[in-house]
Amino acid sequence: MHTIVVDLGYGDAGKGTVVDRLCVPQPGAAPVTAVVRFNGGAQAAHNVVTTDGRHHTFAQFGSGTFSGVPTHLSHLMLVDPLALAAEAHHLASRTVPDPLALLTVDRRARLTTPYHAAANRARERARGTTRHGSCGMGIGETAAYALAHPADAPTAGDCTSRTALRRKLTLLRDRLTEELGPLDAPPVDDCLDAFAAFADHVRLVDGNHLARLLRTGPVVFEGAQGVLLDEWHGFHPYTTWSTTTFAGAEELLAEAGQPRAARRLGVVRTYTTRHGPGPLVTEDPSLLRSLPEPHNGHGPWQGAFRTGHFDAVAHAYAVEVCGGVDALAVTHLDAPARHGGTLRMARAYRTPEGLLDRIPTAPPGDLTRQQRLTERLLTARPARWQSPGADPRAWSDAIAQALKAPVFMESYGPTAADKVTMPDKVTMPDKVTAPEKVTERGSRNTYPEKSPA
Repeated sequence: MHTIVVDLGYGDAGKGTVVDRLCVPQPGAAPVTAVVRFNGGAQAAHNVVTTDGRHHTFAQFGSGTFSGVPTHLSHLMLVDPLALAAEAHHLASRTVPDPLALLTVDRRARLTTPYHAAANRARERARGTTRHGSCGMGIGETAAYALAHPADAPTAGDCTSRTALRRKLTLLRDRLTEELGPLDAPPVDDCLDAFAAFADHVRLVDGNHLARLLRTGPVVFEGAQGVLLDEWHGFHPYTTWSTTTFAGAEELLAEAGQPRAARRLGVVRTYTTRHGPGPLVTEDPSLLRSLPEPHNGHGPWQGAFRTGHFDAVAHAYAVEVCGGVDALAVTHLDAPARHGGTLRMARAYRTPEGLLDRIPTAPPGDLTRQQRLTERLLTARPARWQSPGADPRAWSDAIAQALKAPVFMESYGPTAADKVTMPDKVTMPDKVTAPEKVTERGSRNTYPEKSPA
């Protein structure tokens, strides 16, 4: 069975450690054929810690790499060759032999370049105190440019032709410079050399490669960011230029002739977190003192790492806009005891308009509506608390009840050995109903007021 792993929060819920556990060989189970990345780009930060103490923050490589599972970057990914080289170097230092040999890249995948990153940072600096909380890596710029100039946007396949890539990079640099002024980025020739090296060391494949992988054995689709940051369902403008629901993976499965062939696994932790500005209704800064985050902290572009009690209202909204989940992976189940049993779960909000126990959903496409929703949530306060106590199983049961889905995996620590799976609780539905989909190409041209972040 294939599995799609999606974060039901604002990111940082533990997708990487869940994918790592799914990729560890299990007695009597077919080994995972590949991890497929289907949204976002190099801004992902999926932390994996092995039982022998190795740590890596996975960005473009799949989080099954320590188990030797290959990674496929699909045509929905935004690929940053320079960041990829740095990540491969770090993996090699963590005893992964020849990491790039484990990688395939769809030729159609868009390239994120130093010009995108420089433009991203220039825009974010210009926003001053109204920053969106961007990662500063050019992801939004890559998506926006590809929508505005689809024929000129560089792709992974262009890296095999210096002539084609030179033309596209020069156009990209000149257009962004004309709009934003001089960019803090290297000359085009330097980029050409780096991207040619990428093409020499990475296997570029056609659109049929994924279909072949899916026929070989089980595949894990690893999502990035979180549903509450989704470009259409997230709380605008504090969102990502990426569809963070199951939709991208479902699209890839349908293209490969295997629609609705995967378990939809939603990941949450026992307390809700986010990086940077935007709504976090249950925020409680004191939680960081008893629940330190060794791999999360202040980012120069994202802003502060923030913590709050479990927000059942927001996570239930994420489940609903996803079209439902088949099962949950609950991480940080050691946290309630470490916090003295005083972690709580908010089941409703108090707003100026009255009590709110469900965030209303709508078809994607109306960013003005989403901004009004954001403004309402920024003034909301938690109400109707639930206190499961210090018992991790009580937390697992309470989250399953709040989100109306069975728990498939429980995580009590950072390594794969700290995970417990309960597959007998999960029954695959006959049919998954996905929410209405607005294509990214049409949507961004229709709503130009959403600036790249």
